[in-house]
Amino acid sequence: MATTSVPAGSRQKWLVLLAIGVGSFMSALDGSVVNAVLPLIRSAFESSVAEIEWVVTVYLLVVSGLLLTFGRLGDLRGQKTVYLAGFGIFTVGSALCALAPSASALVGSRGLQALGAAMLFANSPAILTKTFPAGERGRALGLQATMTYLGLTVGPSFGGWLAGRFGWQAVFTINLPIGALALALSARTIPADPPPDRSERFDPAGAVTFLAGLVSLLLALNLGHALGWASPAVLALLGGAALFLMGFVAIERRVVQPMLDLSLFARRQFSAATATAFFNYICLYSVVFLLPFYLIQGRGLTPAQAGLLLTAQPLVMAVAAPLSGSFSDRIGSRLLSSLGMLILGIGLLLLASLGPATPLSEVALRLGVVGLGTGIFISPNTSALMGAAPRARQGIASGVLATARNVGMVTGVGIAGAILTTAQAQAGAEQGLTSGIRLAFLVAAGVAILGALISTTRGRAAADSGQQGLP
Repeated sequence: MATTSVPAGSRQKWLVLLAIGVGSFMSALDGSVVNAVLPLIRSAFESSVAEIEWVVTVYLLVVSGLLLTFGRLGDLRGQKTVYLAGFGIFTVGSALCALAPSASALVGSRGLQALGAAMLFANSPAILTKTFPAGERGRALGLQATMTYLGLTVGPSFGGWLAGRFGWQAVFTINLPIGALALALSARTIPADPPPDRSERFDPAGAVTFLAGLVSLLLALNLGHALGWASPAVLALLGGAALFLMGFVAIERRVVQPMLDLSLFARRQFSAATATAFFNYICLYSVVFLLPFYLIQGRGLTPAQAGLLLTAQPLVMAVAAPLSGSFSDRIGSRLLSSLGMLILGIGLLLLASLGPATPLSEVALRLGVVGLGTGIFISPNTSALMGAAPRARQGIASGVLATARNVGMVTGVGIAGAILTTAQAQAGAEQGLTSGIRLAFLVAAGVAILGALISTTRGRAAADSGQQGLP
């Protein structure tokens, strides 16, 4: 069987981690930077809010819908091949974004950029899992998570500085030197990984039905709190999503070589890790969505002041993730993942008690508790999920993990947005803001506690036993 494992003690595996880390930093930086400068882009093109929102929406839809596809292609064609192609496409897409003459051209270029990003996201955990032995996997994935959180942390302030000094195009052109560096480093350091079975074929019917189903679901979640959950458009999208996803499952059960091997979910470690990752991102993006409303609309902070305060969460996550990942290499994933979700739930309960006069230092402290819980959770859980998949299914396991993350993000924003808008419609803008945020954080805390309970059900598997992927 082909392998990409690098000998223990080899310097090359750390160079691989550096290459993957630079890519993770770049993709996280790009996402947070673009969100921060949307008002400037809207003004530059004199576009409507609805039109300019597609700069973010199209990226999310394309990335989410293609993660499983590119994870599977990584298993069939080699993770390195797909990963390098993704870097090239992402970099070209970034250049086209900077050169876009109109909002519609920018949306199209963002779609191309998202195509490359999906190739990166779907294969980077698989590359690290194959490169590092099981006893170092949590540490490596934790360090990768740190690079992601650093990108999220510096993105808003760095993007604001870039856009203010050089124009909004600079937030895309910055990807060109970073992308070129990461592409060269990845091509040089990541070992070749020929697929173990060249006779396996791709499943186009499964790929198309999954793409249609997930895009329909994400659009419904994205539009639900704005149009109303009972609106004809949202109901039609939800109905279409249900039909396409049921069709996808039926296809995957019937074909000989499915895109998604459903037997992976029969492994308790894999299914528990997937479910808890989904719940974790529901909670995390409830915070991402709600706190700016509380800080800017409720407390009167400027966007810059709010952005600085919000960095408390990713900074704590960046410190906790590699420590927790390294610790999980010795004691396994179950305790740390469950503890992380429990601490996250406590942090959300603390946020639910925020009032109009809560000292900002306490707000930062409570955000730090949320960051601590997520930082403790993420690396052991990722290591457990990847370790529970066979080597020949590492790409699709990466795709499942990334899909759970993206669907969790949109679900969290959808739930929080629905609760907030409903509360404001019933109680008025000011009073509804306070009651809506409180209720939304209580709901998110319940989700975190449910995730902690599910996490305790996982059994010992590759991540805990030290084996490199069960056959």
